[in-house]
Amino acid sequence: MFNLLWGIGFVIVNFVFFLLCYRLFGKKGLYAWVGVATVIANIQVTKTISMPPNIVMTLGNTMYVTLYMTSDLINEKYGRREARTAVWFGFFTLLMTTVIMQMALKFTPDESDFAQESLEKIFGLMPRLALGSLTAYFISQFLDVRLYSWIRKYYSTSRQLWIRSNGSTMVSSFVDTLIFCTIAFAGTYEWKVWVQILLTTYVAKFLLTAAGTPILYIARSFKFAEEESAVQRAADTHISS
Repeated sequence: MFNLLWGIGFVIVNFVFFLLCYRLFGKKGLYAWVGVATVIANIQVTKTISMPPNIVMTLGNTMYVTLYMTSDLINEKYGRREARTAVWFGFFTLLMTTVIMQMALKFTPDESDFAQESLEKIFGLMPRLALGSLTAYFISQFLDVRLYSWIRKYYSTSRQLWIRSNGSTMVSSFVDTLIFCTIAFAGTYEWKVWVQILLTTYVAKFLLTAAGTPILYIARSFKFAEEESAVQRAADTHISS
């Protein structure tokens, strides 16, 4: 029961920081969130937890869902091109982290070192996790951006944001989960455990996506003087020309 209650608080904290990152830093904050979240999610996913009633799942689902929330929010407010750029930024961040940390592990530690063993346990798994994550992230995020834009053609009003976001995310997150679990965990866990991780991970993402919908509406309502000034300048330039 502790994990369930703590998990609810954990989700709330993640969503609050997501909102703060955007509120305080604007569009730059969303790009920063993508970079940080891709790394944190791949560290958290190395930890498995048990939720009532004895359901095994990996940590990191909340961070993964906020990545979809971020790309949807960027798509909503800044357009498809910006959303695709954010996906490339996240891809680069994860690739860079993987390469640098693998090189860092190759250094011979001093006798006084106490971190090597712990780092190896976490980042030693990263090549396979990163391969699964990079592949899943690349395919599912671009799928999400494309689906969001496609759904927006049919459900374009401001009130229908939940249809665009949930529709695109729930499809793309299943693709993400299937690809990642296959590459990262196939052969590592017994078949029953692997299936359980696959299903529970997707269900968790499904529920978190629904829970994050009000957060998206709040984030979309944020206005920034700098962006409004840029829009006004563009409009003035268009009129004068």
